[in-house]
Amino acid sequence: MSAHSPLSSIGAKQAEADGKLGHGRPGWFVRISSWWNDRSRWQQWSILLVVVVLAYLLPVINPPLITTEPANDFAISCFNMALYGLVALGLNVVVGQAGLLDLGYIGFFAVGAYTASLWTSPDSPLVHIPYLWTLPLAMIVTVVFGIALGIPTLRLRGDYLAIVTLGFGEIIRLLATIVPALKGNTGFQNVGRPPGEVDGAPIFSASNGLPWYWFTVTVIVIVMILLGNLERSRVGRAWFAIREDEDAAEIMGVPTFRFKLAAFGTGAALGGLSGALLAGQVGFVNNQKFDVPTSILFLAAVILGGQGNKLGVVIGGAIVAYVPLRFTALGGWKFLIFGIVLVLLMIFRSQGLFGKKPKLLTFNARIRRKAKVEGTVPTDPDDEDPGPTDEKPGSTDEPTGGAR
Repeated sequence: MSAHSPLSSIGAKQAEADGKLGHGRPGWFVRISSWWNDRSRWQQWSILLVVVVLAYLLPVINPPLITTEPANDFAISCFNMALYGLVALGLNVVVGQAGLLDLGYIGFFAVGAYTASLWTSPDSPLVHIPYLWTLPLAMIVTVVFGIALGIPTLRLRGDYLAIVTLGFGEIIRLLATIVPALKGNTGFQNVGRPPGEVDGAPIFSASNGLPWYWFTVTVIVIVMILLGNLERSRVGRAWFAIREDEDAAEIMGVPTFRFKLAAFGTGAALGGLSGALLAGQVGFVNNQKFDVPTSILFLAAVILGGQGNKLGVVIGGAIVAYVPLRFTALGGWKFLIFGIVLVLLMIFRSQGLFGKKPKLLTFNARIRRKAKVEGTVPTDPDDEDPGPTDEKPGSTDEPTGGAR
């Protein structure tokens, strides 16, 4: 096991990247991150509450500079941004928390969408149930698929696991094409939606994205709270250990296969939930919605936002969904702009917009903050003067590769 603490690995990589770019002082992302980490818990919650309120009001305010109209309805665009954010949260559990490279996450997304369609659409011969019931049902079904995929494949690592998961996504799409019950390109119409009417008109409809956006943002807030508690539990610490060094974690007694399977199941459940939400909002599901490029966009959202950072991946998902919608009027040029934005962000933020800075999940941070107030310890270990060292300039214990 390396003597280097994994807790400073990401910060060291970011500092090294900044040094290569010639930055003599920390960037404003780093300064914001440091400022945020210095806030007390109640201060962070107060700020987050304001951010959540602004997020709810975003489609109502419809800021002129960021609106997607007239090409795309801004409320529906906001729903798509929130949906990508929810997908990125689920994939972040697999990629960002447990360090498992998954290129076929679109498969779980498709399973959730088809579950909602089969149990609510009049085109399906199955017994129909209320739409809201299909949300937990989609999560359960996708967990079963996730475990079925994970048991024979999670002993693979890296590129091999990526290829297997990519194949899984394609298998789901092909099954949707060739299995008659799934109706291929014809698909399912009039998929169910949540109940409720105002003056005889349904609250949730395909043309009104506002209720769907608020509903999805509420789901995101609940999921982030649950994932935050999970991250601070034994399960989260095990995922952290597996991500940093799976062999070391196994030697130290962590049942790696079991926890990787748990990560796969958790991510699959959120993917299925996202697919069911998409099916309800659009009201139509066929085999054309679940291709490989979409799956790659999901992964790009996680890497862009910052692997392991819940808020970061939500913002990354929103950006990935927003840029093509914002520049729809430019036709094919929108994809060029989208590619340029991704390249620039990856050049200047190689660890993602909000690269996670790991910290001990104990009372260490609180003790250090208290000691900092009393002036007995430096503000941050990274700010300490390293003093004389025998290491050669630029040497480091960590590999200098980019995003995992």
